[in-house]
This record gives sequence, structure tokens and C-alpha cells, in this order.
Amino acid sequence: MTSSQLLPANSAMGAVTLWVANLDVMIRYYRDAVGLEVISELNGRAVLGHAQNEIVILEHKPMMKHASPHEAGLFHTAILFPSQAALAQAVYSVAQKHPGTFTGSADHLVSKAFYFNDPEGNGVELYWDRDRTEWNWVHGNIEMDTIYLDPQQFLSEHLTESEGQDEKRVGHVHLSVGSIPAAEDFYVKMLGFEKTLNWGGAALFVSAGGYHHHMAMNTWRSKGAGKRQLALGLGNVEIILENQDQVLETKERLDFHKLDSQFDSGTAKVEDPWGNVISISAHQE
Repeated sequence: MTSSQLLPANSAMGAVTLWVANLDVMIRYYRDAVGLEVISELNGRAVLGHAQNEIVILEHKPMMKHASPHEAGLFHTAILFPSQAALAQAVYSVAQKHPGTFTGSADHLVSKAFYFNDPEGNGVELYWDRDRTEWNWVHGNIEMDTIYLDPQQFLSEHLTESEGQDEKRVGHVHLSVGSIPAAEDFYVKMLGFEKTLNWGGAALFVSAGGYHHHMAMNTWRSKGAGKRQLALGLGNVEIILENQDQVLETKERLDFHKLDSQFDSGTAKVEDPWGNVISISAHQE
């Protein structure tokens, strides 16, 4: 693909919007357990993040119902920590304050990751990246694996260290979808990510600028799923580009592929084949 067909190399993930039934409980989880700061809260909408990086936006939707676990939607929001010490602190905090919500941990070769469910069942990944010089690429595919990572050993090795002060942010977003070929058609051919790995035909990893993945899609529990119904859970996935010209170029690419996208107040919005809303906007100084 040519550069005009790709998202810019310095693209990054922005905030994930969640539609929630109990706003107070969800704010407490992401603030007190995960360790995010409340940046703003107004009219049933709370923005949480770190050092002005918006990470999770919670919108109160008390009339909505929970989606079926087999529908398309959010698989997890992955929050990237700057050091293993900072990650250990967050993992320990969530495990202590919300026992029973831990769902697993793994060394993925490029990263170390710990998985939880928030109080409304949304997946959460807390992770740390190894340096890019330690990643391996083979024939254009990133080498990743799922190797057991002992959480107790990890905490014993890193919890006593001082926490790093660098910024936490959304590292990647992982979705449940109905079809991997359809996901590749939308996210690679049309939106402009580069494929970094197709994992057994059941998971697709894509990125901009050589990251291991900014987004992933899998069919592990949602194979064959159609378009989502309005329900609690994922409201919006945000992709941040450097400037407005890049946003307009992306909008033109979506138009070229005849996707039904909107452009309002500097933000382009488009739905993937399953109704997951993707917004593309420029970095705000």
C-alpha cells in the first residue's frame, strides 16, 4: 500500500467511550482501582485519564440493557503503562479492590499483560511494552505469543520499585467482530492500518507506524455476529492523528471506498461492518 492509503505513522489511539448503567460505580473503578484521574464530569459524562491523556469516557445510559456476550463490540480497552513498576501498582490495586475480576495474564513477547473485567463486564487490559528493539518481525508479521506470566511473581519483582512518572495512555483497542476477512477489508484496505498479524484466522492485529498493534479484532466468541444493537458497552473508539489535514485525507479515503462516514467539528466518524463507531480526530495542543 502507498503512504496515501495508510494512516500516518504517528497515529495513536485516543479515548474509548463506554456506555454505562451505573456511572458512580464505574468512575470509582477506573479512578480508585485502575488509578486514572477524573479530568471532567458533567451531565452524566465523565472523562478519565492521566496527565491530560483521555483514556476512558463514561456516558451514563441507564435505560440501555447489557449486550449478549456473543455480539460484536468491545473485547478490551488496553491501557499502556510506562514501566513495569507502574503496571504492577495498577494490577495490585485492581486485584485488591475488585477481587474475582482478574481473567488472566500473559507474556506476549512484545509486552506483558494482565486482564480484568470492569464492574459492567467490559474487558480491561493493563500492559507494559518491551522496547521496540526487542520485538521480532518475520516476513512482515510481528512475533507474538501467549506465554504464562505468573502474577504473584511479577508483583513480587516489581511492586516494590518506585512508580514511573511518564504518562499512561490507551495503547490499543481490541474488538469482537463477526468475520476476520471483513475486518481486514475495513480496517486495512479502507481505514488504512497495516496488518501486523493474522493469528490462526481468528484474530487480526493492525497498526500504524510499525507498532505491534493499535487495534485487534477477534471472532473467539462472536463468529458470525451481525450488526450490533444499541446496548451498554462500547460507544466509540477514537484514533488521534497529528493534524487536521491528515483527518481530511482519511475522510477522503473513506469516501473513496463509499463508506457512510460523517464529518463534524473536525472529527470524521464511521461505523465498521458491525456498528462499532470509529472516530478520527486531530491531536489537540
